[in-house]
Amino acid sequence: MQVKIINHPLIQHKLSIMRDVNTGTKEFRELLEEISMLMAFEITRDLPLEDVEVETPVAKCKSKMLAGKKLGVVPILRAGLGMLNGIIRLMPAAKVGHVGLYRDPETLLPVEYYCKLPTDVAERDFILIDPMLATGGSSAAAIELLKKKGAKHIKLMCLVAAPEGVKMVNEQHPDVEIYTAAVDDYLNDHGYIIPGLGDAGDRIFGTK
Repeated sequence: MQVKIINHPLIQHKLSIMRDVNTGTKEFRELLEEISMLMAFEITRDLPLEDVEVETPVAKCKSKMLAGKKLGVVPILRAGLGMLNGIIRLMPAAKVGHVGLYRDPETLLPVEYYCKLPTDVAERDFILIDPMLATGGSSAAAIELLKKKGAKHIKLMCLVAAPEGVKMVNEQHPDVEIYTAAVDDYLNDHGYIIPGLGDAGDRIFGTK
């Protein structure tokens, strides 16, 4: 099982509060944004840097800046939207795409209904975001869709994963790195992660 678990204490603390059934919509949404920002530090660790000269108030110095790598962030609708702002606050120059998938309640298979990506897909490194990696069907389908559109470099970032979902993505897309804050125990008969945190979309948007 190839997956990178980001176990920073602040992330784990905030995730525990999000799991709590008594955590309301406002706090859940804010915590998800905060965790997404913290996770983005790790997922962007390998961004290339270049040397630049900067003049401080007292002297010139050599310093480091990002080397102009083009980035794209793609939330899987709708729950992925809850992670977007935290990441974009760190990387305001990143372009944003959207992929719309829903899980058929009978087959548990993903059904595509929307896809809008930046025009220069092949030139960008993409971070695909969705709070829950459950069966893996939606994430695997979204990755396949990005690849068909020309994406060559994709990372998947989720809040909570199930072993079944990690296994599916690993098998179908071994080139895609998975970043998550936790790998939980298993999926139940309805495709929900156990213990998980419930339906992330419902908890973000206050719907049932």
